[in-house]
Amino acid sequence: MKILKTQTLRGPNYWSIGYTKLIVVRLDLEELAERPSNLIPGFYDGMVTALPSLIEHFCSPGCQGGFLSRVQEGTMMGHIIEHIALELQTLAGMDVGFGRTRETADPGVYQVIFEYENEEAGRYAARAALRLCESIVETGKYPNVELQKDLEDLRELRIEASLGPTTEALVREAEARKIPWFELDVRNIMQFGYGIHQKRVQASLTAYSNVLGVELACDKESTKQMLGSAGIPVPKGSVVYSLRELEDALDYLGGYPIVIKPLDGNHGRGITLGIESWEEAEAAYDKAREVSAGVIVEHYYRGRDHRILVVNHKVVAVAERVPAHVIGDGKRTIQALVDKENQDPRRGEGHDNILTQIQLDKTTDKLLSTQKYTLDTVLAEGEMCYLRETANLSTGGIAIDRTDEIHPETVWIAERASRLIGLDVAGIDVVTEDISQPMRAVNSVIVEVNAAPGLRMHVAPSQGVPRNVAGPILEMLLPPGEPTRIPIVAITGTNGKTTTTRLTAHICRQVYDTVGFTTTDGIYLGDHLLEKGDTTGPQSARTILQDPTVELAVLETARGGLLRSGLAFDSCDVGVVLNVAADHLGIGDINTIDELAKLKAVLAEAVHPNGYVVLNADDERVVAMAERVKAKVAYFSMDADNPLVRSHVQNGGVAAVYEEGHISILQQDWLLRIDKAERVPVTMGGKAPFMIANALAASLVGFVQGVKIEQIRAALRTFKASSQQIPGRMNLFNMGRYHALVDYAHNPAGYEAVGSFVKNWTGLTVGVVGAPGDRRDEDLVELGKLAAGIFDQIVIKEDDDTRGRARGEAAELINQGIAQSPNGAFLGTYQTMLNETQAVEWALDNAPDGGLVVILPESVSRAIALIKTRNPIPEAPPSSEAFSFSPKGTAYAGKALSDLTVKVKAETQSLNGATPASSLT
Repeated sequence: MKILKTQTLRGPNYWSIGYTKLIVVRLDLEELAERPSNLIPGFYDGMVTALPSLIEHFCSPGCQGGFLSRVQEGTMMGHIIEHIALELQTLAGMDVGFGRTRETADPGVYQVIFEYENEEAGRYAARAALRLCESIVETGKYPNVELQKDLEDLRELRIEASLGPTTEALVREAEARKIPWFELDVRNIMQFGYGIHQKRVQASLTAYSNVLGVELACDKESTKQMLGSAGIPVPKGSVVYSLRELEDALDYLGGYPIVIKPLDGNHGRGITLGIESWEEAEAAYDKAREVSAGVIVEHYYRGRDHRILVVNHKVVAVAERVPAHVIGDGKRTIQALVDKENQDPRRGEGHDNILTQIQLDKTTDKLLSTQKYTLDTVLAEGEMCYLRETANLSTGGIAIDRTDEIHPETVWIAERASRLIGLDVAGIDVVTEDISQPMRAVNSVIVEVNAAPGLRMHVAPSQGVPRNVAGPILEMLLPPGEPTRIPIVAITGTNGKTTTTRLTAHICRQVYDTVGFTTTDGIYLGDHLLEKGDTTGPQSARTILQDPTVELAVLETARGGLLRSGLAFDSCDVGVVLNVAADHLGIGDINTIDELAKLKAVLAEAVHPNGYVVLNADDERVVAMAERVKAKVAYFSMDADNPLVRSHVQNGGVAAVYEEGHISILQQDWLLRIDKAERVPVTMGGKAPFMIANALAASLVGFVQGVKIEQIRAALRTFKASSQQIPGRMNLFNMGRYHALVDYAHNPAGYEAVGSFVKNWTGLTVGVVGAPGDRRDEDLVELGKLAAGIFDQIVIKEDDDTRGRARGEAAELINQGIAQSPNGAFLGTYQTMLNETQAVEWALDNAPDGGLVVILPESVSRAIALIKTRNPIPEAPPSSEAFSFSPKGTAYAGKALSDLTVKVKAETQSLNGATPASSLT
């Protein structure tokens, strides 16, 4: 067997809307293509021996052992690898369960799809599952040592990719609140929310964290001075920079016991407690100097260590932290007790688990010595031995929840301390014998105030009640009731996506200051191009959603990105499906138009229930998507009498239609005329039907998003099919004695759309045609047939990138299509000129007077540049009349139309604003 390709999906996708994190493996079974599992001797027994836990996989039988029964009866190896990849991840501590396996059009090749929790672990699981199955096929077994190595590797990958307990708690809480989140590419920063509504955190350091407060908290002595001057009990002490100053500090404190710690430190590094002699003080000083130049010397206050977590100046949790220790059983040595404690599955490396592994080192040996122990000492039953002086969880300590025990006065002091230091999230460390008593009553002190405190001890204490401390942090950043998302409009289809995306963004800019959008031309923020290129995939969409200035996103969504990674978002507000036609078939295991329609439908199904799915009522495959969506449906149609549209509107729906030359909205009993199509520049004077359809879709999006009718009208009149606004989309240039048209049509439906405009041209027409080489042979032949029916003269060229074909092969197939034109032999002239630049130059040089040269290029920018070197005549700017409108009598989106009945009737004729739909039937 062989893995041909592995893809990682990160959003709603072709295989599932709900399971967004999927690995897709294209697997060639090779010699096992005709051998189901029941025909492979010993395979079932070897698999069950290696992974007996597979009995918990229900599979299609829907019961325990269901998958195993399928293996016994006989199933293909792709299906088995799916289940084993899932089980390996589960055994490594990752909770996954969704999977699918589907045969492709290539014999013996399968798509194996399974859920992952961590991307690298998921991809590893695919390879490990393949190794396991191949080993059992060949030898009847998979050595346990190999299995354990796989599981160890998977656990390490999980730990390496872990967000950490603090960030993980925030992410889980965000998901519970349906707040979208991103992990940004720098410094472990997380983004919660989209666009202008986003807030960022780094662990528990938030967008609201005061830099002065953070700096102050990092300076322990200044923190102590700030609190002490405000009457808050803090340890008596001073900062020293030499041993002589240490002696002076001891005199100031009145002797031992003392604490020595670094001026700038965290996680308990460099701290020594309970010092009782000068020798100990010298050693502690040297230890602290390894961490910080300045060293704090303080009186040692006896008591237990407590962490008070304050969020937005309110105490939300309290935990007692107990240093790493073991308790004797009268049998085991201290070393053996530590080994047993480290076997606790809750303990792991660093901060990734609930508890941290206990590490034994020189510090441990020294502490044991002061307790008159060694690692070989056998402790009496119930006897406690401390292994660390500090109570940090990062050094193996444990946490006990004390939230319900803290004294009210201590709560007040902690909250006041957070305000004095200026921290939105603060970890306040208190040493006290009894947290339930007032601090002064039991000689308690605040020893530190920490910025970016860890949440692990509160979310998952070793003992006591877990506290949801992530909730208050998110409520501070994103208060309930305030938006966390920006409106997202996602647009897909075979043709018209870029024009509709740009026009929709232009309409929405009548309402929103900053609209971000992605197209095949690039990523844009308003008028500003961020990145040039084909940016219709999920990474480009994330660029828009991560920008803190964006108020609304319009995202062109192409098939390639959907197949590679899925959608960039979990849901959107408006999903537009323009059409589904043959294009890219045979690529990415999408071989039929119906499969392509299923892929495009992912976007429609991802619209949330309160949103709108805008569908083309003239395309039966698009119409069928309405049955699977959760959102409200709105239709657009070039036929005002479309029965589906009429029925939809009569049942309370909304639609956009082309009627009597107008782009109009139908809603209930009202027809809201936006404008005549001939007044809308992008429709080429009303002569480009497919552009009218694009304008209908964009206008309908604006309408359901609350854009006023007159604002939509103004946007339509100011949006042109120019090389500046929509390069490569019906860009018409006046060359004086002839015109040139540039359009990125590259599939049969695109050719037909351009042809609907070209056929209205009164002069001779010349087509410079071609198509990407990765299209099927029959698609290229079909393009030739269509070109023969559109143009009087044809120049066939090829893309620079032939996409795997021999040079000239694609052009020859188009040639064959021209020769096979449906209405007999092509009556015009045609020739092949493979170099695109030469073909364009020849067509422009030989353009007929009054004619139209139509260029369907690989490189839109190159074709436009060639035309501009010939100095086309600038188009006259729209007259002032194009911008004049009166808001009087105009219907507004979202407003009850019946309220406007009298005014609209009175002004309909002059404004073309609104007419009762019944009067048009």
